Amino acid sequence: MDPKRAPSQADRKVIDQTDPGLAGWDNPIARLGQALEKDEFSLYCQPILALQGAERYPMGEVLVRMREEERAMLPPGEFLPVFEHYYMMPQLDRWVVSHVVKHLARGSRLPRFTINVSGQTLDDREFPKFAAGELMSAGVTAASVLYEIDESDTLARLQAAARFATAVKAIGGGLLLDGFGRRSVSFTPLKTLRVDFVKVDGSIVRKLLTSEVARTKMNAILRVAESIGIGVVAECVEDQDVLVRLKALGVGYAQGFGVYQPQPIDSIAA
Repeated sequence: MDPKRAPSQADRKVIDQTDPGLAGWDNPIARLGQALEKDEFSLYCQPILALQGAERYPMGEVLVRMREEERAMLPPGEFLPVFEHYYMMPQLDRWVVSHVVKHLARGSRLPRFTINVSGQTLDDREFPKFAAGELMSAGVTAASVLYEIDESDTLARLQAAARFATAVKAIGGGLLLDGFGRRSVSFTPLKTLRVDFVKVDGSIVRKLLTSEVARTKMNAILRVAESIGIGVVAECVEDQDVLVRLKALGVGYAQGFGVYQPQPIDSIAA
């Protein structure tokens, strides 16, 4: 399971089989509520490299870790499924937005952040208003935040995603479509949502040096992205040979462990 995101239907079945006592907690809802109230989470960030232009790291993806006294930092894969199981992802997404905005207001080495938004949050009609209020209160420009939506959530909830996209655009925010091409390459969501960036799935990026199919998909994405004026980010970049190929192809941005390891957001020295 991708550690950034909510679980699949198969993952939910596993969760259902382990409940109650989920994640070793007697009362998961109370435990998660307490964690949100007491700020028992930490923001991490993985900067995104610009392959063209002068600005080296124009943005970074925000990641979340949860603090547990005995186990130090819990990775997302251990607590995100619990949040999703109890339909509490919108609460966590609000917490992330609030704290990213506070970080930006204090002064940030990175000018822009992408924040993952869950499929559940796409159904939260009040979320864009909440984000706008946080930004306004802190005096932070709305363009400093990009809302990152997973392609699978978009395809499953296209109407909700379109409504969310319209609301985010209305407050001046940006949109990024994540995991693009994981299944089949469909350009409908790009045009429907009017995204600013598309993040090409790692299943394509990792095979660029060995698969003609992967290269064909990437070239098709680049052509369409250029025609409608959106940026292309390659995720899961793990070695320099792939990075060189991406630059040669004309990909605008790269992200991955071969580019920059995730770090606590306050320690980023990009």
